[in-house]
Amino acid sequence: MDVVERLWTRATAEAPLPPGVLAGAAVVALLVVATPALWRPARTVVTIAHEGAHGLAALAAGRRLSGIRLHSDTSGLTVSRGRPTGPGMVLTCAAGYPGPALFGLGAAALLATGHAAGVLWAVLALLALLLLQIRNFYGLWAVLVTGAVVAGVTAWLPPAGQAAFAAAVTWFLLLAAPRTVLELQRARRRRTAPDSDADQLARLTGLPALGWVGLFLLLDAGALALAGSWLLLP
Repeated sequence: MDVVERLWTRATAEAPLPPGVLAGAAVVALLVVATPALWRPARTVVTIAHEGAHGLAALAAGRRLSGIRLHSDTSGLTVSRGRPTGPGMVLTCAAGYPGPALFGLGAAALLATGHAAGVLWAVLALLALLLLQIRNFYGLWAVLVTGAVVAGVTAWLPPAGQAAFAAAVTWFLLLAAPRTVLELQRARRRRTAPDSDADQLARLTGLPALGWVGLFLLLDAGALALAGSWLLLP
């Protein structure tokens, strides 16, 4: 019980972030997203969030989650069992691209209330749940490495360092989400992604795939704007 209490105390500790640190973390995240050499390896983190969102949506819709795969080309696959059509399948399929932005929005809510440590512990908890569903070696490696980095930050960095890292992760998810939607549309325009989430949703709902791409982009941009107002505006 003492260990649980200590962990809970650390996870719920408050550490308000100065505006300068929040702005600096945003700049760092933007550089990662905008620099090809940095974006390529960092994009795996977005794929983890994307596939995790598919998995959570599948469970929320009452579907049975069969497994998640992450690939070295930064693609992924989440398999669930249930009706092949209907609202549950639509929700599951639609959750991927807004997922990273919504995770970032939740993290921003914690940061805005001074619970930066809570962001890191929430990430660790979600990664642990995801690990149970990983079905390939690369996915296992990616989740374990990501979890090890976050665990190392919580174990060895002082509270100020943890808060700055949590802010950078939050901004990265918020800024990366719109870029992945633009990449999706670029792949669709080149006809290299015929079975993308947007195309599957078009077949499920009748709404054109471009409409789904626009909806994804709108949700991601809205999450970024809302989180920015929480973190940067007085």
